[in-house]
Amino acid sequence: MTVKLVSHANLTTACAADVRAAIRNGSYDGHTAGLAAGKLQCNLAILPDRFALDFLRFCQRNPKPCPIVGVSNTGDPSLPTLGRDIDIRTDVSKYRVFRNGELSEEVTDICDVWSDDLVTVALGCSFTFENALLRNGIPVRHIETSKNVPMFRTNIDLVPAGKFGGQMVVTMRPIPADQVAQASEICSRFPQAHGAPIAVGDPAQIGISDLSQPDWGDAVDIRAGEVPVYWACGVTPQNVLLAAGLPICITHSPGHMLVSDVAEDAETTILTTN
Repeated sequence: MTVKLVSHANLTTACAADVRAAIRNGSYDGHTAGLAAGKLQCNLAILPDRFALDFLRFCQRNPKPCPIVGVSNTGDPSLPTLGRDIDIRTDVSKYRVFRNGELSEEVTDICDVWSDDLVTVALGCSFTFENALLRNGIPVRHIETSKNVPMFRTNIDLVPAGKFGGQMVVTMRPIPADQVAQASEICSRFPQAHGAPIAVGDPAQIGISDLSQPDWGDAVDIRAGEVPVYWACGVTPQNVLLAAGLPICITHSPGHMLVSDVAEDAETTILTTN
């Protein structure tokens, strides 16, 4: 049966469940920035149970790039605290599968690689606070231009745990200079989605040499009167997992998040399944 493809524009007014349904049935495989406004979007780390405790320790020690919002039971592909019908094997528009520290494949479902010893860790995503910025009249350039957010490696060291450690990845958004303080205050209300920015201005201060050459995502223009603002990014644990050289781990592809049913401004999120 031929699946009718839908565009990002077709989904901008869809609810979270309908976005996941379009992803699950293969009609959408693009990025999720700007979709399901008002709902928490999640980065993913899926790894063998025997490494999960150390990884959770790592996330707890580095909450800005790795804010934990959900943890599955071992071998269970559901995440009922984030969405009643979620199947983590099919509900992300693009996944990356790593084996022994190397990218093995990029796929649109992971049913063929799923096993009973895997644990899913869901981490908050900066796409969540972007809706709040837009509601307050603060521009978000990559959404305006239908691009993926630019992401950069930095020289900011992380607190290690077991096999896991490395440097932080950040996202960058150009913000009008007179709105930077307001943007920071708004984002500080979303600690489950990386919270307030970690730096503003000169990229060299955090080890970035060229803002026109992101390591992931798409470059965006910085216009007159704007300054670059940097937030901790959920691609950070992808780099950490890669460096750890696990026999297998699975993540979302940058910009392709799990869209949950949890309100983005929820004060608390239950972290484990029942």
